[in-house]
Amino acid sequence: MPYSLVDKNAIAQAFGRAAKHYDQFADFQRQVGEALLAHCHWHAPGMLVDAGAGSGWYSRYFRQLGHCVTAFDLSNGMLQQARQQQAADNYIRGDLESFPFLPQSVDYLWSNLALQWCSDIAATLQHFQRALKPKGQLAVSTLAAGSLPELEQVWQQCGRKAPINRWPSGEFLVETAQSLGIDAWQAPIVCHFSSPLAALWSLKGIGASHLHDGRQAGLGGRQFFRDLDRYWPRDAEGYRLTYQIVFGVST
Repeated sequence: MPYSLVDKNAIAQAFGRAAKHYDQFADFQRQVGEALLAHCHWHAPGMLVDAGAGSGWYSRYFRQLGHCVTAFDLSNGMLQQARQQQAADNYIRGDLESFPFLPQSVDYLWSNLALQWCSDIAATLQHFQRALKPKGQLAVSTLAAGSLPELEQVWQQCGRKAPINRWPSGEFLVETAQSLGIDAWQAPIVCHFSSPLAALWSLKGIGASHLHDGRQAGLGGRQFFRDLDRYWPRDAEGYRLTYQIVFGVST
């Protein structure tokens, strides 16, 4: 499956703008991270790279377990936040697709919800694998097609194109990971919000409002917000946002 080129500068800027408030909106990332962490048994301290570290939530977690942690991220703003919180031992700015770590230099590689910003996920995973020591462990998660169906539904009802990116299918991502010897599976993660606006702010607050195809016009007037409330799927827990996640861990 071909990948389109990704504007990494625009992504870095989007996450940089979100950096100061990122942790207030990062419940979704932590839900995914906890689901991934359940498959990691990384008890022996070692050299760990948090690839796509963001503000350093999991960098800090792994450092507290005794690992020597390098926070690696595309965004200077995110790394500044991580540094202010003393989340890691080392901080490196860079692109996952130009992974700078030496072959067989890393014991553990963690990448939670960063691969979706790569043009070529298979090549990036191979970079990760080359950096691992012979018994090194890898754990990754990424978004798959079918994420945010609520936005698709609401915007379609309003006669608009949904403001979301297009991701590879879960089947493709699982097969790609498995072809590289990574155990992979797909699972949904459902988040709930008190209002449609809160759901939209969650996307903006974590920097995920960046669109590869460029910005759309503003949301609209009062009628549009009434339509959001009218059409947005909800249940007893609130207004839903559903993500399809592909997880992968070393076999």
